[in-house]
Amino acid sequence: MRRKNEIILWPVYFDALRSRREGRRLPKKLCVRSLNISMLERAVKNLSLKYEVHPEASYPRLPWIKMGFVAVSKDRKNKSQVLREVASELIKLCQQP
Repeated sequence: MRRKNEIILWPVYFDALRSRREGRRLPKKLCVRSLNISMLERAVKNLSLKYEVHPEASYPRLPWIKMGFVAVSKDRKNKSQVLREVASELIKLCQQP
């Protein structure tokens, strides 16, 4: 159940291999390749955000792919701020050996 005080983060928002039409929300320079729900969860956890993982959900534009999503508590931030923070954390995670 989705509540008003949550921001939904789909892996496709941060996937550099997807187009804007397919659901990417950020510029490619802020995105990573081959993103999965566990990487997204790790990034949100590293940012110390309150979150809940829903692994069996399908993105509405790609209903045949069960990619899951992470629901993050708003905590006085808007969606674009959260997207950019998570994106920078994902880039750091992908650069680690």
